[in-house]
Parts: sequence; structure tokens; C-alpha cells
Amino acid sequence: MALFSTKEKNTEKTEKVEADKKTKAVASPSKLSDSFVSLDHVLIAPRITEKATFSADKNVYVFDVAKTATKHQIKMAVAEVYKVTPVRVSVTSVPSKKVFVRGKKGVKSGGKKAYVYLAKKDKIEIV
Repeated sequence: MALFSTKEKNTEKTEKVEADKKTKAVASPSKLSDSFVSLDHVLIAPRITEKATFSADKNVYVFDVAKTATKHQIKMAVAEVYKVTPVRVSVTSVPSKKVFVRGKKGVKSGGKKAYVYLAKKDKIEIV
């Protein structure tokens, strides 16, 4: 009796699965280059501190960046916004801190900062 035959059903399922894998491989967002991704959210603000000001004399600029930003995305965002090409990017985590203000306990959220190294001829004007 061939009532419960699964031979034909299994081949149809495997063909569908293989076809789905091919279409997903082409359209997966991880395979797309970063040039298609918007870089608006990467740079939050320049970090204006005494240490950052002294390092700007050596062509090293410090920025607050998104927690999910990568070095490559930071490099592309700086190139897009400031029209300069970074030589190197270093990333550091800023830990969160407990604070006590006006009788209330709280937490300053941490974050991420990036040190962007530029060539000697390049400058960034931060106002």
C-alpha cells in the first residue's frame, strides 16, 4: 500500500528548504556592506574634557559613540561627517557610576568613547 508513502513529500520539502537558503543568503543584512547602513546614530557627540583638549594637539580626537558601534562604523562616520580620513580608531568602555545627588541615589549611565587618530595634515574643528 502506498497510502503512507513519504518519499515524494521529503524531496519536495528539501527542495523548498534549499531554495529558501539561497534567497536568504543573498538578502541577509550581515552580508551587505556598511555603506548601505545609516551612520547617523554612531557618533553621539565630541567629548570635551581637559584630557581630550590636550590630545587634540596631537591629532587625536575623542567622541562619545553608541554602545553598539564598531571601529569600522566609527571610522566611516567620522569620514562622512568631518570629511577627514582617520588613520586609526581605539574604542574604550566608560563604566557606569553610582551617584548621590540631593538625597537621592542614582546611576550615571556608562557608555563608549572612541579615540580617533588623524594624519598630521588633517584637523577637525570642534566648536
